[in-house]
Amino acid sequence: MKRTEKTLLEQLQISDADITRRMDLLSLEQQNLDLLNKYRPIIEVNIDQIVDEFYERQTAVDEISVLIGDADTLARLRTAQRKYVLDLFSGIYDVEYVNNRLRIGLVHKRIGVEPKLYLSAVQTLKEIIVRTLGKALNDSADYAEVVQTLDRLLCFDVTLVFDTYIESMIGEIEIAKDRTEMYARSLELKVAERTRQLEMLSKKDPLTNLYNRRAMQELFHRELTLARRHKSKITMAYFDVDDFKGINDKYGHIRGDEVLSDLARVILDNVRETDIPCRYGGDEFCLILPECDAVSAKITCEKILGEFVVKHSTFSLSIGIGETGPEHYLDENELITLADENMYRAKKKKGLSICL
Repeated sequence: MKRTEKTLLEQLQISDADITRRMDLLSLEQQNLDLLNKYRPIIEVNIDQIVDEFYERQTAVDEISVLIGDADTLARLRTAQRKYVLDLFSGIYDVEYVNNRLRIGLVHKRIGVEPKLYLSAVQTLKEIIVRTLGKALNDSADYAEVVQTLDRLLCFDVTLVFDTYIESMIGEIEIAKDRTEMYARSLELKVAERTRQLEMLSKKDPLTNLYNRRAMQELFHRELTLARRHKSKITMAYFDVDDFKGINDKYGHIRGDEVLSDLARVILDNVRETDIPCRYGGDEFCLILPECDAVSAKITCEKILGEFVVKHSTFSLSIGIGETGPEHYLDENELITLADENMYRAKKKKGLSICL
């Protein structure tokens, strides 16, 4: 249930039994409280003077004057204070009385009245009321008991007000804690994502967005290990842009980089998710094809070759393919060497060739 769906009594879990217990702790007996009610008429007659003097003294304190702020607010406070003082002498101190005191505490906390200012205001009010009663009662035998009971009742009120102060501060701490935890979780996610991005960047070639040579070695070793375990074939395709130096010399390095980027995109567009395309170095690219034989790899390479020629009809590629498994396995360097040798065989055919 939301806080806004509960009364202050429910939020602070204050029951009738708890109210009675609090009064017992302060020795607030019904006969004493009835005595307060007996002298309510004195307070009613003098209520305006009590409230006027109270706010004259309160507004003389700069901190309180700033909190009150304006004449309209002061007028509302005067009305509320009249009711508060009269309730002290009402003779009825039930759950409604308690809930009103709790609400007073909540309002004071929200507008920023510090506990020291609230206690000072209570002391000021008590002095004014006691003096008013003293003038009316003179040397009455009830005077001392009325003052003592009033003091205890105001202490009862203060405990309720401070309960709301504490509850409100606990709520603020919980909100701050939740916000801190949310921020920490958000920060963790951002750090994790940034770490993932940096890790990926460390594995990718910045020009082509293919795996770099270091990442290729790690991934190639993993795939060969899996191939041995599953007794499956694994194939390596080795690409080389023919006369790449001539392209750079004739058209410039920017054009050369475009050719490499286009080749990378064509490779990415034609491979499976399980395949591992890499830039081996310069104008040389490697494609690792797990669970794939040389014939199937050649079909993939033919698609790549065809799309590359559409983009760059004046340039050509040479591609070599090496296969290993499932009975005998070459290691990483041996398979790369095999594919590289086949690539040079293709290059001798003067471009656009694939050799197994």
